[in-house]
Amino acid sequence: MASAGTLAELIDELGGVSPRRILLRPAPGTATEQDLLARAKQKAGVCELVDVVLVEKAMGFRESLLALALTELLRAFVKQHNLGLIAGAAGLLRLTPGLVRGPDVSFVSWSKIPDGRVPQAPIPDLAVEILSESNTSGEMLRKRRDYFTAGTRAVWQFDLNARTAEVFTSPADSIVVGESQILDGGDVLPGFSLPLAKLFAELDQRAQ
Repeated sequence: MASAGTLAELIDELGGVSPRRILLRPAPGTATEQDLLARAKQKAGVCELVDVVLVEKAMGFRESLLALALTELLRAFVKQHNLGLIAGAAGLLRLTPGLVRGPDVSFVSWSKIPDGRVPQAPIPDLAVEILSESNTSGEMLRKRRDYFTAGTRAVWQFDLNARTAEVFTSPADSIVVGESQILDGGDVLPGFSLPLAKLFAELDQRAQ
C-alpha cells in the first residue's frame, strides 16, 4: 500500500506519472481489484492497480497498432509450438495483492499454468511495454521492478520514436535491439525471431 502523505509523494512513488492519470474515485489508497474490474466492465478505459491506487494506462493509436501486430506474430508462434498463452493490454495480471498490471502484450507459459486451464490473472513469463508519450522513465523502472519481483523472466520495452526494442532480463540489465536487427525470444521463447524492420513497418502503412 502506498505510504505517501501528499500528492507529490504519491506521484513520486508511482514513478512520476502525470496526476491526470491518477483516479480520485475511489480515493487513492482505497482502490481494490473489484474497482478495477468494475471500470473494465464499464469500458471506462484501461487502468492498472498500483499500491491500491487506480492509474490510467498510457495508450495511443500508434502504440495500439504496434501492440496488435506484435500480438498476432507472438500468438501465431506460441500456438504453433503449443508454448502457452498470449494476451493483450486488457489481460490484467495480478502480481501481488493490490498490484495489478496490464502490459501491452504478455506471454504465459504452460509451466506457470499447472492445471492447464486459462487462469484469471497469471504471472507472465514475458511482459511487453510499448512506450507512450506520457510514460516516464521512473514509471517504467517501477513497472519492471514489479514484473521481475513477481517472477517475470523478461520484459521487452519498445520505443516507437527510436524504433528500438530494449530487452530486459532484470529491472536495470538490458540490451537494445535496433530497427535493422533481429529480436529473438531468448530462453523465454526459444526459436522466436522477428526482424524489427518488419514490425515497425506497420507504422509506415499507406493507402494503395
